Amino acid sequence: MFRKWILWILAAGWILAAGACATSQTTNIASDSPEPDSATKESPLPSGEGQGEGIPTYLPAESPPRGAEGEFNTDFSKHSVPYSEILSGGPPKDGIPPIDAPQFIPVKEADAWLEDREPVVFVQVGEDARAYPIQILIWHEIVNDVVGDEPLIVSFCPLCNTAIAFKRTFNDQVLDFGTTGRLRYSNLIMYDRQTETWWQQATGDAIAGKHTGAQLEFYPASMISWADFKTLYPDGKVLSRETGFARDYGRNPYFGYDDINQTPFFLMAQHPINSRQWHAC
Repeated sequence: MFRKWILWILAAGWILAAGACATSQTTNIASDSPEPDSATKESPLPSGEGQGEGIPTYLPAESPPRGAEGEFNTDFSKHSVPYSEILSGGPPKDGIPPIDAPQFIPVKEADAWLEDREPVVFVQVGEDARAYPIQILIWHEIVNDVVGDEPLIVSFCPLCNTAIAFKRTFNDQVLDFGTTGRLRYSNLIMYDRQTETWWQQATGDAIAGKHTGAQLEFYPASMISWADFKTLYPDGKVLSRETGFARDYGRNPYFGYDDINQTPFFLMAQHPINSRQWHAC
């Protein structure tokens, strides 16, 4: 139950997330699968930890999230959470496109468009210090990168305000990650392109597919101000706005989601409304 409480706490944190500026559109949200039998209401923790599978705990068979079988080659017979807890976020698989070939620029160049108080995700491997501006991550959620000689995924869930890095090397294989377009307790669900296993961003747990019961290895990452990064790491690297995608970087596509009167995603299954603030690609 511990991981489940973590997700509830993170989901509740949407109230405190700071909004940037701008306007956006809303998208209808509804639960993707029917309510499970009473025997499957609880979400048992998978027993596999860290690298390797261990002996995973699977839930009884149930229908996968609506539309998922047409988009994914995931083995949905293996899952550790009820599929009724998984909601569509609006965009389809990789509709929020990850950055697979990140480009980086010097601090001086990035300073022309980053404000001192803007948040960036700071990751360092050896002498290689990098900043990933939230104004870019909010549009992509995932960056598949190699920092120093370490393959990493730098992830950000806008609805939970969680910035987390993981090692991409799993069981001696380097994985590439994308966005499923689904959420659980308002938190991003990622997938790896090699096996199409679904992974919970907040915990790194595999919740559906081949690797169900395993967990990605965390790598230290922190959210700091741009002013702090450029002061501490004047020779650092900054993720460029030249991502290969046309996005209005600097505008918040989720403006209004943190309004006290807005219903968060983890309540959508009981009270579906027009809630997600998402400006389409």
